[in-house]
Amino acid sequence: MSEHVPPWRTAVLCGVALCSFAANSLLCRLALRSGSIDPTSFTAIRLASGAIVLGILVSFRRQNPWKRESWLSGVLLFLYAICFSLAYLGLSAGTGALVLFGSVQTTMIGYGILRKQHPEAKEWIGLLLGSAGVVYLVLPGVMAPPLFSALLMAAAGAAWGLYSIRGKANKDPVASTAANFLWSMPLGAVLMVLAGNAHHASSAGVLYAIVSGAITSGLGYVVWYAALKHLSSNQAAILQLSVPVLAAIGGVTFLQETMTWRLVLCSALVFSGVLVTLRGSGVPRAR
Repeated sequence: MSEHVPPWRTAVLCGVALCSFAANSLLCRLALRSGSIDPTSFTAIRLASGAIVLGILVSFRRQNPWKRESWLSGVLLFLYAICFSLAYLGLSAGTGALVLFGSVQTTMIGYGILRKQHPEAKEWIGLLLGSAGVVYLVLPGVMAPPLFSALLMAAAGAAWGLYSIRGKANKDPVASTAANFLWSMPLGAVLMVLAGNAHHASSAGVLYAIVSGAITSGLGYVVWYAALKHLSSNQAAILQLSVPVLAAIGGVTFLQETMTWRLVLCSALVFSGVLVTLRGSGVPRAR
């Protein structure tokens, strides 16, 4: 029995989730580049904040927030978060975005091919347009990256891709995301212990981490899980190419960064790729 889902609903869910991902990048950039917090503290506080908010939300629904099957997603969430934070210590924003989303695309589209979900012609066209837009956007900031930092960011992309793939099977996005964050929280605590005296955090850094964890990660991932049920792995991968562009637009809007014709052209390429991918296919129905 198929559940028909209005295309506009899935489009709204995707838009909210992708804007949340972009906001996460801005918050992480603000926190780490200003030196107001170290990456291990940012990661631990981010995960704990998401776990607390979602745990409370699930408790109000009289559900058990701990799900045994969510431990692996919790590990993947932790790996993504810590690798992402550590990698940006050695990478420029452009290089990091290129490595991250290249890894996400490879993971999710590769999984789809293994499951006999070969991209259609319009999906290949959308992928090429979107990828060209991202490469053109970050090209001025791309430089030969330190190998270890590049490997960390590639690992972050692979972990996020697998996390998204596992999310497609979840019927209750709120309960599943809460369980994932709760399973990741002990790993964040262990990380803080291992860091010893190496961590530091100002009030601004803690605030950035809390907002990132509770709102743009915790609630944002709930929305993403809800959208994933109605997307193929290929569509989900291509949609995420819009995140670097949204982050750049956010930088112009909120961080007083400069609007350029390069950004306008990149935005047009990426969003054209997304539209080509989704146009005419409707929205996949949940099985």
